[in-house]
Amino acid sequence: MTPKISLAAMCFGDPKNAYQQLIRQENLAEQAVKSALVNLNTATEAELVSLHGIGSSKAQAIILYREMFGNFNSIDDLAKVKGIGVKTIEKNRSRLRVR
Repeated sequence: MTPKISLAAMCFGDPKNAYQQLIRQENLAEQAVKSALVNLNTATEAELVSLHGIGSSKAQAIILYREMFGNFNSIDDLAKVKGIGVKTIEKNRSRLRVR
């Protein structure tokens, strides 16, 4: 059996197993999003929203700041965006890039 057929048999053979498999896949996908690197100079609103403490309005403010003043030269430049503080930067520093 190929892995896909095996997975299909596992999932459709028992609804409880199918549900648990879907939950595992969803959790893995969510973890991947939460650990993905975000380039402040190219990130979309959706990518920025994946950061801790960044909602839609702050993501839009980051994009607007970038459009008005140009690229961020360092991660710490993010503090120049209204509503973004040092604590937010520190919580996300490991995921942020500017190049």
